[in-house]
Amino acid sequence: MNQLVFTAPDRGPLRNSNFRRDVFDRAAVSVGLRGLTIHDLRHTAASLAIGAGANVKAVQLMLGHASAAMTLDVYAGLFPDDLDALAARLHEAATRPAAASQRPGPANRLLAGPP
Repeated sequence: MNQLVFTAPDRGPLRNSNFRRDVFDRAAVSVGLRGLTIHDLRHTAASLAIGAGANVKAVQLMLGHASAAMTLDVYAGLFPDDLDALAARLHEAATRPAAASQRPGPANRLLAGPP
């Protein structure tokens, strides 16, 4: 089943340059976003996904990147508060009462520190 989802007016393939000129650019201008590009929307989608806590591998697949490293290289700037958030979570875990932090498995060993 190789049918096109979006087609040009003649039912043929929709070409990016034609779509941008005939539809997208006009729509962007009409809502006050002159200069907006389709790539900007792609970047926004990735940013929203990362901001919502999406797994980097999922974002990689969504964007079609060859590797998660490429996704991280391109969107690493979206994680500026991650170290602060990580430090806060580790602090919470370290200062939690002992009974509350006694969970089975490797996570408990990591939080407990060296034997």
